[in-house]
Amino acid sequence: MSENTALNKEEKKDLDILNKMKKIPGGLVIIPLVIAVIIATFFPSAFQIGGYVTALFYNGNAAMMGLFLIVCGSAINIKQVGMPLYKGITLTGIKFLLGVAFGLFVGKIFGEAGFLGITPFVFIAAITNSNGSLYISLSSQFGNATDTGAISILSLNDGPFFTLVALGATGLASIPFMSLIATLVPLLIGFIWGNVDKEFRKACSTAQPIITFFMTISIGSKTNISTIVTAGASGIILGLISAATAIIFFFVFNLLLPKKERNAMGAAIGTTALNSAMTPAAVAEADPTLAPYMESATAQCATASIITLFICPFIVAFFDNFMRKHKIGIYSPQGWKGGSAI
Repeated sequence: MSENTALNKEEKKDLDILNKMKKIPGGLVIIPLVIAVIIATFFPSAFQIGGYVTALFYNGNAAMMGLFLIVCGSAINIKQVGMPLYKGITLTGIKFLLGVAFGLFVGKIFGEAGFLGITPFVFIAAITNSNGSLYISLSSQFGNATDTGAISILSLNDGPFFTLVALGATGLASIPFMSLIATLVPLLIGFIWGNVDKEFRKACSTAQPIITFFMTISIGSKTNISTIVTAGASGIILGLISAATAIIFFFVFNLLLPKKERNAMGAAIGTTALNSAMTPAAVAEADPTLAPYMESATAQCATASIITLFICPFIVAFFDNFMRKHKIGIYSPQGWKGGSAI
């Protein structure tokens, strides 16, 4: 057998799975997410066998996100440091304002009981809070380092802080400065190292898709299909409404960006984070009159997080494809992806 024949057979055996996933809109997020949720639903103990399996696939989200932030920080050019800050402030602001406006509107029209069993404070909790892990995963495929860098500010909506502020319960809340610092440190490490070492930046660029894949598995491993059944129709409706806000965020965010920077990442904050399920308990503690709604609110937020987790990547991919097709924003001749626009 000749050497060329052996090489050809070896190439035929290569399934090229990673590149095939990249070709699917949001594939590096959706595929591992579906795999993890199915395993967690039908084989609930699979991720809990201990050792490296549990450490990587179940408890690994925080560590993987930290590594991902180092990778993303390495890609930030020192001349572009102002844009991540601007994007972060803008995304956080429009996310907060729309969530509060939506909650107040529901309260004004439907009262304390809310709409279809979804109370005003649940709307605020679900819409002002976004899935940071999903956002940075999507930024690796549809944005650039300045979009990923925005997470250092966007992470401020992680948890009950903004919900409590919106409800006038700021006496029990404090600005999570340490959480912000904890997000900034890995970004800063990658930023400094990437700007003084081109080979490190190159290595990080190659590793990013792999980190995205395994990070998303650790997100999905904590999610179970049965959660949707527990919350029922109200949780699904909340999730659909939260996901629909992605359309608003896409247009508003792009209006506030320079034309050459416009992309689909505004839609990437049309999510509800799983940790929003912890917000109702904090709200109930701040205002005991809302305690009767806590159990259903918790299930509703958890369900909304699952719904948006699956829908948001498709919305982002749709807008990205639209912009690519019409050569808008980053796909315009002036945009950083203009040369690769199809």
